[in-house]
Amino acid sequence: MQFLMLVCRDTEPVEPSAAGGDVEEWVSTMDGRGLRVAGDRLAPEREASVVRVRNGKKVVTDGPFLETKEVLGGFDLLECRDMAEAIEVAAAHPFATQGVLEIRPVWTG
Repeated sequence: MQFLMLVCRDTEPVEPSAAGGDVEEWVSTMDGRGLRVAGDRLAPEREASVVRVRNGKKVVTDGPFLETKEVLGGFDLLECRDMAEAIEVAAAHPFATQGVLEIRPVWTG
């Protein structure tokens, strides 16, 4: 079963936890276990564009579209048995101690 894990960081700086670990090590471990299909960091939110079409007109806004306490910083596509395993994979991610990891099953319709 596939899950999308959104890696979000706080807009206010958080002191990195010594227990948090190394992201590259997490990537290598999860790739080696076959639990991570793909993933990457994203460019800073100031480089984002938001696109909407309203009443047939395209509206483009620079930057993120909401005032939030967390900013999307990256993503990972996971292949796990179930949500419980996806949660364990997320809990092992170094950003779990500094930000927010949102996990969603990929829609299979």
